[in-house]
Amino acid sequence: MRRVAMAAILAIATIVGALQPAQAQCITNFCLPTPPVTTTRVLPTPLGWYAIGSVACVTVAPMAQTVILGRELTINEAYRTMLGCVLGPAGWLLADMLVPPTIVVTGEPSKPPRPQRGTRQGQGRNISIPPAGLTSFVGNEVLVEIAAGTTAAYVDAFARSLHLTLLETQSFALTGRTLQRWRLDGGGTVTGTLRGMLRFGRIRAQPNYLYVFGQAQAPTPSDTAAQYVVPKLHLLEAHKITNGDDVLVAVIDSKIDAGHPDLAGVIADQYDALDTPGPAHMHGTGMAGAIAAHARLVGVAPKVKLLAVRAFFGDKENAQGTTFNIMKGLDWAAAKNARIVNMSFAGPADAMFRNMLAKAHARGIVLIAAVGNAGPRSRPLYPAADSDVIGVTATDADDRLLPQANRGPQVAVAAPGVQVLVPAPEAAYQITTGTSVAAAHATGVAALLLARNPKFTPDDVRRGLIRSARVIPGNKRDVGAGVIDALAAVNSAKK
Repeated sequence: MRRVAMAAILAIATIVGALQPAQAQCITNFCLPTPPVTTTRVLPTPLGWYAIGSVACVTVAPMAQTVILGRELTINEAYRTMLGCVLGPAGWLLADMLVPPTIVVTGEPSKPPRPQRGTRQGQGRNISIPPAGLTSFVGNEVLVEIAAGTTAAYVDAFARSLHLTLLETQSFALTGRTLQRWRLDGGGTVTGTLRGMLRFGRIRAQPNYLYVFGQAQAPTPSDTAAQYVVPKLHLLEAHKITNGDDVLVAVIDSKIDAGHPDLAGVIADQYDALDTPGPAHMHGTGMAGAIAAHARLVGVAPKVKLLAVRAFFGDKENAQGTTFNIMKGLDWAAAKNARIVNMSFAGPADAMFRNMLAKAHARGIVLIAAVGNAGPRSRPLYPAADSDVIGVTATDADDRLLPQANRGPQVAVAAPGVQVLVPAPEAAYQITTGTSVAAAHATGVAALLLARNPKFTPDDVRRGLIRSARVIPGNKRDVGAGVIDALAAVNSAKK
């Protein structure tokens, strides 16, 4: 009776599933990609189904693990068998009409993978599905990593089943992985498409997340404001010891104006992850200047060499960068042997990006990022919230915390980030506010530390910034260890 009851339940599920649209016929995640490359019906005639069903009902338990004719039944074959057990000969006719035939993809197992255990956001082990309410990703793209050795037929079936078009493939030396960027062409959502991928094996996938600059307000052009950062960080005194000579610093940002007088001679190389023409941008130029200005302004480390990485697109403060382009920029910077990477941007948690950050940290690259300007109640933003990254918040000339700054344990140190004078494109200057420029100042001090002691590891640099920081009023979750101090830092880093 127990077997009959189970068979009845499965039969009802089969009938309900058969009434759904073609792409939703699977009752569980145990379904194979459609449309198939090769389809095969196992004993498709009613007589054949009656014979196989009779053997299954009499000799073995009616489950998917039943072995018949020397191989395991697929879930669909099991459903057909159950329907026949319950309804008799008429059931086999009904099964042949309602239940899809067994799908065999040439070169791949005919049985789909066991579904992965999900998190509370519904994520599979290798499929990263964004939590409800998160929309910070490209609305019609997904990033996919396909296991080595996967056949072209399997990939083709995967793509056609989910209505995907391949846009770009990139191999990353830093991680040893190859990622693909796919466009959604069937009108579906990113979340829905990723959920559809849960039934496939041999892939990792996630959204192509979007990152924004850690800038609290639009820059205000100016060339008259005082540089309060210079005395605040004791830069002139620190520069008597080191100017950050030849330390290689990558700035992943919008396009930097390499021809600006304050940046003359400091750009060692440039990389455009977008591979499209575009003008110099205020944000990238400003961050580069905060680190390395050396004409009208005093940068924190005026003799570093910059690797200018353009990974952000868009106008003024609305510029955005994607996971894929930022990772291309970081991979390029690592190949160029960057010692420090400045990331004055913030966004959601990102599994693929996190993996690359871990590899960069293991390579000895110092990673510094803005904690973001989403406010004290915001969830932690990345990459600053990653354990391998030094998160920086912003304070003003009186050491008061920027009200819009994110809070939390990811805040390692604070740095000047309110009403800061920096370069702007076309030989101009601007006033900027935000955790972006604070992160750039911390990057400059990190460069001074490495120039003073080239043997420092990323963890040594973190400790150096924290231990030399000047304590200011405020909770550690708000201001970290305090405001960075260039002179104290370099004095603590004697060879």
